[in-house]
Amino acid sequence: MAEIEKLLKKAQSASKELQHTSPAVIRKVLISIAAKVEEETEKLIRANHKDVSKQDKNDPRVDRLLLTPERIKHIATAIRKIATLPCPAGRLSEEKFLPNGLLLQKWKVPMGVVGAVYESRPNVTFDIAALCLRSQNACVLKGSSEAMHSNKVAVELIHKVLKENGIPPAVVTLLPTDREVLDHLLTATRYIDILIPRGSAGLINHVREHSRVPVIETGAGVCHVYVHQAAAISKAVAIVENAKLSRPSVCNALDTVLIDRTIAQVFLERLLPAFKLNQVEIYVEPKNAHMLKGYPYLHIQRSLNYSIEYLSLKCAVKLVDNMQEALDHISAFSTRHSEAIVSENKKACQEFTKNVDAAVVYTNASTRFTDGEEFGLGAEIGISTQKLHARGPFALEKLVTDKWVVTGNGQVRK
Repeated sequence: MAEIEKLLKKAQSASKELQHTSPAVIRKVLISIAAKVEEETEKLIRANHKDVSKQDKNDPRVDRLLLTPERIKHIATAIRKIATLPCPAGRLSEEKFLPNGLLLQKWKVPMGVVGAVYESRPNVTFDIAALCLRSQNACVLKGSSEAMHSNKVAVELIHKVLKENGIPPAVVTLLPTDREVLDHLLTATRYIDILIPRGSAGLINHVREHSRVPVIETGAGVCHVYVHQAAAISKAVAIVENAKLSRPSVCNALDTVLIDRTIAQVFLERLLPAFKLNQVEIYVEPKNAHMLKGYPYLHIQRSLNYSIEYLSLKCAVKLVDNMQEALDHISAFSTRHSEAIVSENKKACQEFTKNVDAAVVYTNASTRFTDGEEFGLGAEIGISTQKLHARGPFALEKLVTDKWVVTGNGQVRK
């Protein structure tokens, strides 16, 4: 672990140097990184192929690992968007004089060194690096072994641009994938200022339970869409299809559809053809199974586990008698990530948004919009489901903390 200690120490030293780098220079660096990403598309895809080829091709979660020319172009676009955003550090957020003449100023300053632990998804390497650079933070990245080759090449490209611009490469540090490295990172209070886990519930729980470093939790997403009795059927079908089918392997994808019993039959008749075409496996309790009779990918379970984040072409379906039953179900099984109601009744929508405790609550829209880029934030490190400091897309403006500067003229406290 002595080698890891050296890497962490270098990152900490580099973070202090980065704080003296002008936002204009960092903007230029980010634009250059975006260009380098596009220029080295083939190199990234070759490295990614090494990672993908080791995975089970039938595992739908491989989609999170896969890089394509289109996805690489999207990564470059996201980096350019981050470059256009103002640096959140160095901003005076509050200023006032006390009765004793002291001048109080509250400044936004970088966190310092941001640690990130994440699984698969090599795009996250670029997102975190770009967000941390823009906010004048160093980052220490602990990716998973599944994306080892992809992450290595990604950081090599970033380092090349940093060196060309006189910025120490250690501001973006990639750690080995060994489990022992994670255990060391969790106790590195001397070097890491904040730690952000992104991935499965198992990873997040492990980091939360064992870390001595302050943790910002980016939670797993068990997401619901509640189709209210006053829903416009065509609108509800389109929303549920998008929430489940557009990219099932991500955290903002739908896991459970709650349907008012009075409209369940007509709604399911419209929804099931698309689900059948995409071979979506539906899980349902025996008391609701009659509504899905004849559906070829049906699983009837007496003790259905509604706490599962499927991350694949699977979902649960539950019929409810009223709004309160839907709210009670969400309260019991939600991970407080993203929840949605489809209804033309404004009062019902207001009741839902008021009573659902989640980072993002939707009315008449897909949960798939929970994303830093979609929210105009450039990108995000993850979707925070906790309530301290940051909630929802954990993006650029949350990568700073406060520093109070007090200016006096000889005052002493009596």
